Amino acid sequence: MALRARALYDFRAENPGEVSLRESEFLTLCSDQDIEGWLEGLNSRGERGLFPASYVEVLRGEPVSPQPPPPPPPPAGSHYSTGGYEPTQPSYHIVSPPPLGLRPASLPYQSSQASDDDDWDDEWDDSSSTAADEPSTAAHTSSFYGGFHDYDGSRYRTSTASSISSHKGSATVSRNLNRFSAFVKSGGEAFVLGEAAGFVRDGDKLCAVHGADGPEWQENPHPFSCTIDEPTKQTKFKGMKSYISYRLLPTHTGQPVHRRYKHFDWLYSRLLEKFPLISVPRIPEKQATGRFEEDFISKRRKGLLWWMEHMCSHPVLAHSDAFQHFLTCTDDKAWKPGKRKCERDDMVGANFFLTLSVPPGVPILDPHDVEGKLDGFKTFAKRMDDGVMQLNQTAGEFARKQAAGFRKEYQKVGQAIRGLGQAFEMDQVPFSSGLNRAMAFTGEAYDAIGEMFAQQPRQDLDPIMDLLAVYQGHLANFPDIIHVQRGALTKVRESKKHVEEGKMELQKANDIQERCNVICYATLAEVHHFHKIRVRDFKSQMQHFLRQQISFFQKVTLKLDEALQKYDAA
Repeated sequence: MALRARALYDFRAENPGEVSLRESEFLTLCSDQDIEGWLEGLNSRGERGLFPASYVEVLRGEPVSPQPPPPPPPPAGSHYSTGGYEPTQPSYHIVSPPPLGLRPASLPYQSSQASDDDDWDDEWDDSSSTAADEPSTAAHTSSFYGGFHDYDGSRYRTSTASSISSHKGSATVSRNLNRFSAFVKSGGEAFVLGEAAGFVRDGDKLCAVHGADGPEWQENPHPFSCTIDEPTKQTKFKGMKSYISYRLLPTHTGQPVHRRYKHFDWLYSRLLEKFPLISVPRIPEKQATGRFEEDFISKRRKGLLWWMEHMCSHPVLAHSDAFQHFLTCTDDKAWKPGKRKCERDDMVGANFFLTLSVPPGVPILDPHDVEGKLDGFKTFAKRMDDGVMQLNQTAGEFARKQAAGFRKEYQKVGQAIRGLGQAFEMDQVPFSSGLNRAMAFTGEAYDAIGEMFAQQPRQDLDPIMDLLAVYQGHLANFPDIIHVQRGALTKVRESKKHVEEGKMELQKANDIQERCNVICYATLAEVHHFHKIRVRDFKSQMQHFLRQQISFFQKVTLKLDEALQKYDAA
């Protein structure tokens, strides 16, 4: 006899393989064995998928009533196109659904720590890759063009940053759990409620200090950088597999290492999973075709170089175990053990927050002041995202015009001048030969200027667009980061209310506030770091852009002046 269950809470599916639930609806279970806290079954609309086991009550020994036919599909263009499920508005009465646990292995991302497969280094970067083989693809493509749009809970990273170890016990949250889904799934809720427990090594401690401009990350005492060059095509399996290898040279070791794109992809996934309060920009996207074309390899190298610059300049990311293993492991035999050690890191999810600290005696941040600062950052970031998208589109259009339209127009002018000069050559008058040569040179000069316009975007506009792509990734990350901090502040308000109602001891509420203060310091420190690198990057890149523009028009001027001198000698 098939088992059935009743949904205790609303649940909205956010990833492929999940199914949405509505409170009190009846479900048919495929099995009563949960998969790391998740069950598989059919909801009342006939949709099959996974849902949290703690969100349903299994009804044993009861017959299953026939499933009603699924409802008609929603109209084309509807936001929710699976089963007509619509999320409820945030409710303000208190219930206690348990926090979400680890995403099961059958979902799109499966951590490679679960596998000791010696063929891990098989090609990821080819057309045969599937969704299950590409852990970070969704993370760095899902919102690439989407911008910064929402901070109200409607947008979350689909990467492993939202997958954490399950935590026992219940937590008081709003009825619509998705309102704080990033907070719950990152482990922030378990930490704030004091449910996280683990041993923190000295090397794992991350300190946010109170600087001149407010909270900031403790400075890296040993800064370093890393270059990426010499991309070369390599083969293995007697030439059956081909890949591009990049040579990395970190300044703090002076030892070069060679890494493939899949190694960057692995590192990116590890950093997303490890650091829910830190913005890890996307790496350049995967590509199934044209991977060995020179232009693509050059563009990917530049994108990876920007990414590496941001990793090395971050006080926390630069010294993480995974990043250091990626940069310093020169022995192929040591790579996999080090990789697996990073994947077995216990300081993830709720335990990651245990690694955060603030120096003794730093002031407790006022929640209203923190919210005000983050509201200001949200407004700024939205405007910045709009500006980034507009500049990216404008620069792209201008680059296309230079490569095609401008070159064609200048060449048309040059052709017309040469045509007139060729007509002059038919006069057979000896004193016009100097003019004829000058006309021919002018036509050639305009041809050359057209080619200069076509090539110039590589020098000035392309670097600007590469930088904008990096910051699109940063801006897409901050909604989740701020959701974690918002969730912590909500717990503080709830705990104060519970103290007033006699439902919580004052000491426990104070402990919640102290842990929330740590999250606030870390969040504001990350915002501060974002502004710091933003000023550095855009100042440097705009200077580069203007220098290239000046150099370009000087070359154009020299070409025209050279043509002018031909007439003086005619």
